[in-house]
Amino acid sequence: MQLVVFGLNHKTAPVGVREKFALSHDDVKKILSLTSYYDSIREMAILSTCNRMEVYAVLDDVPEPCRFLRNFLGKMSADGICEEKYFYCYTGEKCIYHLFKVTASLDSLVLGEGQILSQVKKAYALAREMQTTSTVLNIFFHRAISFGKRVRTETLIAYNTVSVSSAAVSLVQERLGSLQNCRVLLVGAGKMGELTALNLRAKGCDAIYIANRDEQKALALAEKVNGKTILLENVVPSAADMDVIITSTGATNYMIEKKDLLVAMEKNSNKRLMLIDIAVPRDIDPDVKDIKGIELYNMDDMEEAVDEHRRLREHEATLATAMLEEETLALVERFNYLSFQPVMDLLSNRAEKMRKREVKRALAKLPELSSEEIRILDNMTQMIVRKILRDPMVQLNNSAGTSGEEYYVQAMKKLFKLDTLMEKSDEKTTYYWDSQQQACSLAGKPCQNNSGESS
Repeated sequence: MQLVVFGLNHKTAPVGVREKFALSHDDVKKILSLTSYYDSIREMAILSTCNRMEVYAVLDDVPEPCRFLRNFLGKMSADGICEEKYFYCYTGEKCIYHLFKVTASLDSLVLGEGQILSQVKKAYALAREMQTTSTVLNIFFHRAISFGKRVRTETLIAYNTVSVSSAAVSLVQERLGSLQNCRVLLVGAGKMGELTALNLRAKGCDAIYIANRDEQKALALAEKVNGKTILLENVVPSAADMDVIITSTGATNYMIEKKDLLVAMEKNSNKRLMLIDIAVPRDIDPDVKDIKGIELYNMDDMEEAVDEHRRLREHEATLATAMLEEETLALVERFNYLSFQPVMDLLSNRAEKMRKREVKRALAKLPELSSEEIRILDNMTQMIVRKILRDPMVQLNNSAGTSGEEYYVQAMKKLFKLDTLMEKSDEKTTYYWDSQQQACSLAGKPCQNNSGESS
């Protein structure tokens, strides 16, 4: 088995590429539903946000897991192309490290931002709903989410954090100065739109207009910031009356196109208009930047705006990174143990059945024993079994992730005649962590096949 992540983010791909792989809730459900047609895919979860799209998978031993996932994702993308230069792929321990880094918001555009943890939870919940996770990803995501919470609790990385929405407002201030007489139109009343509206109001903007597909949602947000609403179809015609338009919708097509904005701006040829597009996929046609008087900014431009705030939290990020390495190693050890847990469980269960059978036979010959004496006898036999099994269990545990692991697993099966029990157990169990391949993968070592050659 191989634990793999394949994806792209704001560090590796510009917004024009990221938007091609921005997946909606329904898109993710559709992709996950197709995994049952691939024998090589054991488990899968997909994380899709404004700044990243990542596929986490547990695969059978495919020769090139990264190429496999790139081809798989290419079939799901709009143009069928996954240009290698924009993507990253990590396996084993590096995959674990990466997701932990993501949930701790150490890999975010805005260091310390809080939304990513919620987004990871939702991605995992959807994969669970679609029944595409099992032992490995369940353990993996639970630990990653717990680690994200731990970082936010034990460090100040989230203290005084800046969000993309506040960075957008800061950009407006930097370009226009005071917001007191600034007319701002927000297109989109979701979480990002709400945070932007609140930031604008806090900075003194008293002319906020809200447009949204759901008019009631727009009205509710307008009331919260003492603003006004306009109809979605009036966004472009109203452009010449605004100083700033900030978009953050979930639309898959451009909300503002060049040809329409060109007509609207002809009303006032000397008008200057600032457009900030913080949606992925983008809401604004990038060609509008060619219109006289237009300044256009998108998500890629937000990175510079948050750099100063990032520097203020670098010390806390260092503390979080130390915790990250500790948690990664702990989970690697957990997964290494998972490789031989079925053998240990079967051995323990077999020994326990034998113990109970012999105790039952002894009690049949000793009817005069009191309840207390029976309890003492039962406890004594339990301790004998535990002590006999202790050394083999410790030896097997110590071999996890080493070149000797497979030797000890096979020896245990033969010595205690567990092969038959394993076959019967496999009929009832849909999944076991592959002892050799996954342990090798997590340890970052080549695996040996039966001929002794590296695979």
